[in-house]
Amino acid sequence: MNRELIAAIDLGSNSFRLQVGRIVNDQIYPLDGIKEAVRLAAGLSPDRMLDAASQFRGISALRCFNERIRDYPPEAVRAVATNTLRVAKNAPHFLVQAEAALGFPIEVIAGREEARLIYVGVAHTLPNPHKQQLVVDIGGGSTEFVIGKSFQPIKLESLYMGCVSYSLRYFPEGRIDKRGMREAELAAQKEIQTITHAYREVGWEEAVGSSGSAKALVDILELNGLSDGGITRGGLERLRTLMLKAGHLDNLQLEGLRPDRLPVLPGGLAIMWAIFQEFGLERMTFSEGALRLGVLYDLLGRYHHHDLRDATVSAFMERYGVDMHHARQVTETALAFLAQLDPASCDEENVDRRFLEWAARLHEIGVSVAHSSYHKHSAYILGNADMPGFSRMDQGRLARMVLAHRGKLSRIGALDPESPEWRLILCLRLAAVVHRARDGRGLPPLRLKRDGRGHVMVADAEWLRNLPLTAAALDEEERQWQTIGLPLKVRVERTASRSPAGA
Repeated sequence: MNRELIAAIDLGSNSFRLQVGRIVNDQIYPLDGIKEAVRLAAGLSPDRMLDAASQFRGISALRCFNERIRDYPPEAVRAVATNTLRVAKNAPHFLVQAEAALGFPIEVIAGREEARLIYVGVAHTLPNPHKQQLVVDIGGGSTEFVIGKSFQPIKLESLYMGCVSYSLRYFPEGRIDKRGMREAELAAQKEIQTITHAYREVGWEEAVGSSGSAKALVDILELNGLSDGGITRGGLERLRTLMLKAGHLDNLQLEGLRPDRLPVLPGGLAIMWAIFQEFGLERMTFSEGALRLGVLYDLLGRYHHHDLRDATVSAFMERYGVDMHHARQVTETALAFLAQLDPASCDEENVDRRFLEWAARLHEIGVSVAHSSYHKHSAYILGNADMPGFSRMDQGRLARMVLAHRGKLSRIGALDPESPEWRLILCLRLAAVVHRARDGRGLPPLRLKRDGRGHVMVADAEWLRNLPLTAAALDEEERQWQTIGLPLKVRVERTASRSPAGA
């Protein structure tokens, strides 16, 4: 019986959450959870800068989480950040401190990837996941909408509206009046209208709410006798009336209203009311499944070598008509070069190996746009497309590697000269150079090794003499690497027998 502990951290716009689970026979049993009401979105200025107070609250929460999981191996922990850290201009600065406090890397995930993970979490808690479900998750800065069935999402969307941002904008200082409520509801309806038609066309059998806002509304409606179970249209109308009558959050006297949810309740209610209006809902059930549970199940898949990222890469190769044979050759040679530089990369789960493999398989997807400057098109697609399983930082890394696989290296100016990513770029560039003829010659007789800040490539003299275009391309590689202060030297040797790159 397999019993291992894994942990998911959700850096949400309202709360930071840690969820620890135990793997038992391919199932996850939640063991422990910690929630800190950070309200990160409340610290976002109009020009999208996180203030010092919200950053301090976030760092403090992550230090607490570190105490619980500091002894976990890196592969057993996944931390994801959502809308506020997607939009904050100073997010990179905050993330450096946040990762130091947590002790683990933090991935900023795109809105649709967040929606996918939410659905994975919800689907594992539904009594009948084989029904077609509409899942709605109102977060602090964004709201995710998913239609799915049998653990597979069918439609995914993330809209830029959340309980924190709406509460601050339309209910300042806790005031609740008809004008603010109506403006908040109309603003939410305007956002939702962009997806209403497409979602109604697909349809659903049941509506499900997840996460904090839905949980708070369920508790309030049920404990105060405002609904007969779950979130109902009538219950929302009655709660809306009570809140308008109170006039201010301080005057609300409701059972089940937790202090940490009070400041964001008006915004959450307005968004939920708009959802009921736009989708014509009468009732919504609640699921305890949420983003953090979805992250745990995604982590479980990676544990058992069912990494969604591999499926995404294969799908992109098919979608963009990649030359499979050529991509395989470039990949094999690039990985052989990396193995010469770093024997640890022979482990199939080595992170650098994984990224080099994905980049090599995808480096030509931009040819589907235009052959001229195809590497730029490839990088744009990888940096901006929805890629299930990949975080934004994952996609950024792939985009940089693919952009740098040909042409001038000086354009990759934002990459630290000491970054190990240069090593992966070198392996990919050299693999692309030696297979440029697409002649299916297999692994070339080349050896790559480190030399101070740079590298040396040892080439078989006879092999290179028969390939003058490849020799010229390697000369150009020497010049390119010299321009960024990471020299590459090509040394030609006569060898009695050829030694392939993988040797």
